[in-house]
Parts: sequence; structure tokens; C-alpha cells
Amino acid sequence: MSETQTASAQLDIVMFWRPGCGFCSSLERNLVRADVAFEKRNIWDDPEAAAFVRSVARGNEVVPTVVVKGQAMVNPSVNDVLAALVS
Repeated sequence: MSETQTASAQLDIVMFWRPGCGFCSSLERNLVRADVAFEKRNIWDDPEAAAFVRSVARGNEVVPTVVVKGQAMVNPSVNDVLAALVS
């Protein structure tokens, strides 16, 4: 499966994740259920993604970290993501 959940070149949501993260899996399932397109970036495979997460999570690699329309959210709920998407 591709890291990108859609073929669209311009996505409003980027989810930073890592393998084995239950919170990441839960958020991904809920976004899929909500029929929301998003890009996934694995912080263990992408040093730039890991550095970005550290920059918005007080130096920690807290995932999921999600960027919606340029706004970073650390460990958001699906409702937080959906609300940011429509704002």
C-alpha cells in the first residue's frame, strides 16, 4: 500500500506516524472511515519527517502528528482533524 491514501497531488492532511503505533492506526482507521484523503509519512523512514515532528512536539517524536492546512496538531483526535479541515 502506498504512503499516500489518494492520487491527488494536493492534500490538506499529512499524518506523521511510525510502525507499531496504536494511536496512529486508530487515527488512520477513523480518517479512512470518514472518507478523508491524507498523506502518510513514516518518521522512522524519513529523517525530515522525524525532524518536523520534533520541531512541533517539544523535541519529542510524538505520533501521530498531523498537519491540516498548514496547522500542526500533536496526537489529535479524528474530531480535531475534521474540525481543522473545515475551518
